[in-house]
Amino acid sequence: MSVFRRRSPETPPPPAPPPADEATTTVPVARDPDLAVPPFRPAAPKQEAPSMSLPPKPTVPSPGMGVPPRPAAPMGAPMGGTPAAPIGGRPPVPAPVERRTLVVGKGISLQGTVTDAERLVVEGTVESQMINATELLIAGSGVFKGEVQVEDAEIAGVFDGTLTARGNLVIRGTGKVIGVARSRRLQVEDGGQLSGRMEMLTDSGKPVASAPAAPAPSDTPVATAE
Repeated sequence: MSVFRRRSPETPPPPAPPPADEATTTVPVARDPDLAVPPFRPAAPKQEAPSMSLPPKPTVPSPGMGVPPRPAAPMGAPMGGTPAAPIGGRPPVPAPVERRTLVVGKGISLQGTVTDAERLVVEGTVESQMINATELLIAGSGVFKGEVQVEDAEIAGVFDGTLTARGNLVIRGTGKVIGVARSRRLQVEDGGQLSGRMEMLTDSGKPVASAPAAPAPSDTPVATAE
């Protein structure tokens, strides 16, 4: 009968020591203290420096302080508040006032009564029983038939009827007045015609007696009045 014995594991042999000439020598390395990493320390909380407040600077009043403000000058007034003297000592000329104007254009015919018109310009044809205005202007192509009372009248066309001008009556060279004409001052240009009766008004506004005016030639103005 054979007996089997369990073999014990082989123990590895210890390492052989190195030869004397190849022995390693450990050389200590000196460390630079400047390159050493300091240990980590938490940063201390930052303390705010105490604020130093300066005393307020005294205010020095300016030369203009304490003086009441000057009132604003109105629009259009010159600088300095002093009104500008007119040039040459003449007073300023006021702006012309626009008048309510009614224009009857060429080729237009108007019949009836015209009211609230300060200036009437006739380039076409107007037939009216009574018109009150401040100024009447009849152009060379205009024709007026009827009665009108104005302050000033200028006739360059044809007027047939009764015309009363409390101021000036001007008959241009192409104008022709037929019927009754009353005015305080009369001016007839060369070529103007006045056929009918002419009455000159006095300062009281009453007409004086006058003789009928004969038809005037086309090149000679004629106006008779007593």
